[in-house]
Amino acid sequence: MARDTSTDEEELDEHDPDEEEDEDESEESSEGTPEKPTSKAKPIPRGQGRGGRDREELDPSEFFRIRTPDHRNREMYGIADQLVGGSRIKVNCEDGRSRLGRIPGKMKRRMWIRTGDLLVLKPWDFQDDKCDILFRYTRTQAIHLSKRNMVPKSIDIY
Repeated sequence: MARDTSTDEEELDEHDPDEEEDEDESEESSEGTPEKPTSKAKPIPRGQGRGGRDREELDPSEFFRIRTPDHRNREMYGIADQLVGGSRIKVNCEDGRSRLGRIPGKMKRRMWIRTGDLLVLKPWDFQDDKCDILFRYTRTQAIHLSKRNMVPKSIDIY
């Protein structure tokens, strides 16, 4: 049952993967439809993978999605001025007025508002000196909006 391994090795030596790639290229050009190569993929060198660092050709501002105030629904920017207590906060609004803002329970539990934060708020219809706070920007988001001149100059502290 002993096999002659010398002939198997010779057959393996005759099979050259480079020749197989050349044959695939000639088949692609003649048929017009590319076929997947049957050889194993080469390992990707470290740092040159599919995702990550070499994305200079992409503009990062195109993929930056931030909620902005809907002025049709009377929403506006504001800066948190002073924490009053009882889920209330004094806010300096973009229209130059100072309002007492109410932090809804949904937002109170998810993220905390500190003095100096950029906010999106909606004044009340029946009491214009009060408002509801709808959204709080992180510091990074606020700086980004300020650089793109999306925050009014009257409240732009970034």
